[in-house]
Amino acid sequence: AAPCRFAHYFVLCGIDAESGLEPDELAGENFDQSPIRRTFKSKVLAHYPQNIEWNPFDQDAVNMLCMPKGLSFRTQADNRDPQLHSFIITREDGSRTYGFVLTFYEEVTSKQICTAMQTLYQMHNAEQYSSVCASSSCSMDSLASSIDEGDATSLAKLQRYNSYDISRDTLYVSKCICLITPLPFMQACKKFLIQLYKAVTSQQPPPLPLESYIHNILYEVPLPPPGRSLKFYGVYEPIICQRPGPNELPLSDYPLREVFELLGLENLVQVFTCVLLEMQILLYSQ
Repeated sequence: AAPCRFAHYFVLCGIDAESGLEPDELAGENFDQSPIRRTFKSKVLAHYPQNIEWNPFDQDAVNMLCMPKGLSFRTQADNRDPQLHSFIITREDGSRTYGFVLTFYEEVTSKQICTAMQTLYQMHNAEQYSSVCASSSCSMDSLASSIDEGDATSLAKLQRYNSYDISRDTLYVSKCICLITPLPFMQACKKFLIQLYKAVTSQQPPPLPLESYIHNILYEVPLPPPGRSLKFYGVYEPIICQRPGPNELPLSDYPLREVFELLGLENLVQVFTCVLLEMQILLYSQ
């Protein structure tokens, strides 16, 4: 039965080559930004299974939670290390499901998308020339002579930063793979997603087709009973997770070290003090 499975859904989000580059209205337009730093709409490209009756798949919500900033573009000059994040979906009855997402970058093979990005850059550069020209109080006829050396230097730096040239650069776009589970087994999901990502990007094919590993974690790996541990096989290595017993503290699979690194010792003590004093706490970040 689906409620007894380790994972409920496997999701793939990314760019829809047919729709092209659609601005993300939720993020707001910012035409002052370089086109490669703007946000574009992502889409759920696939999810398995199609639907679970008691836990319906909400495509819009999952897409937004998997890629909260929409699609991200990079070139070969940018950092493209994979990143992992998690989310929680709380239903009306208070029950929760947990999502674990690995975001990585893959090369854009669609010439249509590359050409569209190049066109956006041409428009962006034209606007930058116009703004520099306006700040120098010059006319188009005397553009070359009236832009002083400082403006010309700053414009050249601006064009080099976050630039994209279709004839010179390789364009990459973000894509994510996600597991939606009934319990927050963060470490197990992280290991599975990383192994799956390595299999996708490896020169050598994995021992079995990729679909078999996804089928295994969706349909064959059970939810461990309370107080028991579970061992199942990922793509390359076994994965172990443990579920607390009825009289133990609830499952907390998130590493405390990251909390100290992100907040710092003094801030964490202050937050903990606020918790003990039952104060309202709001954490705000990008």
